[in-house]
Amino acid sequence: MAIELGLTVLRPLCEGRRYDLVIDIEPTLLRVQCKLARRLNGVLSVRLQTNRFTPAGYVSTSYTAAEIDAICAYVPELHRCYLIPVEEISGRRALHLRLDPTRNNQAQGIKWARDYELRAMIRKMCPDQENEGPATG
Repeated sequence: MAIELGLTVLRPLCEGRRYDLVIDIEPTLLRVQCKLARRLNGVLSVRLQTNRFTPAGYVSTSYTAAEIDAICAYVPELHRCYLIPVEEISGRRALHLRLDPTRNNQAQGIKWARDYELRAMIRKMCPDQENEGPATG
C-alpha cells in the first residue's frame, strides 16, 4: 500500500532484524514491522507479541523503539493498512482499533482506526511529504 502512495519501500537483504521493511519518508527512514489485523465485531485486533523458540524454551517479547519505528497492520477484507507509531505499542501484547461506534456511544479513550490509516499517518509523520496515488488506507 505504501508503494501505491508513491513512497519508496525497502526490504532488508538479510534476516534477523525486528522490522520487515523500511519506508523512505525523506529525510527519515521508517522501520516497519508488518502484522495482519483481524476484524472482530467492529474492532481491528492487532497482535503485537512475538514468540520464538530458544534452548531455554519459548520466549515471548514485544517491540521497542530501539527495534522499530511503527507497526503496519493490514486488514485483507478491507484492503487497508493502518500505521501505528511504536510509542503507542511499546511493551503491549495487543492493540485494538475501533471501526464502528460503541454500543453505548462512548468515544473518550477510544483508538479509532480512521486516525491510523496509512496515508494519514504518513502525512502526520512527514507533513512536507507530497503523497500521490489512489486513496487507499
